[in-house]
Amino acid sequence: MDEAAGTMDMRGAETSRSRAGQENVERILDRALEIFATFGFRGTRIDQIASAAGLSKTNLLYYFRRKEDLYLAVLQRTLDMWLEPLQSLDAGGDPERAIEAYIRQKLSASRDAPAASRLFALEVIQGAPILGPVLETQLADLVDRKATTIQSWIDAGKIVAVSPRHLIYTIWSVTQHYADFAAQIRAIEGRDLSDPVFFEDTCRTVTQLVLRGILPR
Repeated sequence: MDEAAGTMDMRGAETSRSRAGQENVERILDRALEIFATFGFRGTRIDQIASAAGLSKTNLLYYFRRKEDLYLAVLQRTLDMWLEPLQSLDAGGDPERAIEAYIRQKLSASRDAPAASRLFALEVIQGAPILGPVLETQLADLVDRKATTIQSWIDAGKIVAVSPRHLIYTIWSVTQHYADFAAQIRAIEGRDLSDPVFFEDTCRTVTQLVLRGILPR
């Protein structure tokens, strides 16, 4: 085998190992989410997660040295998922379409990742002991920027004068309710957001409620 071919083989092996490593990380995060959401941070053991992920405890600790690191990674992935739609609010866009899209994206996240929402809520209810620094920097900075976006819509007369931050908080609270209190929704409705008809009705109703409160008449 010549030197060039040998180098290519080595790069291919490294790529394969990198891909396998990333797959392991995603599998660990998926299983960790399920177990943390069930037992909480204190009630969860690393060996539980390793077993659920099909890895030894030693292998898991290769990727995450401490339970706190793994817990933070799970919460950070959830926060990233939620913040991506908020990033898309653009001062130059149409607020009606932007808010409607944002509500749908948030409800989709509640439908597709309810355990992530419940774990996040539990962390915040407990005072955000681990995620606090992230909320005070990454989240606060983004909310500041998007509050400025909403204020620009107000200044342009595109929506009525409301508190931009309270508008964001209201959308969060309503959309995440369908994940955090899914058991209550199912008890009352006999269904939840996994039902396509109920999901569309929820999107339509929540959107109407919000837009009727902020669009000029």
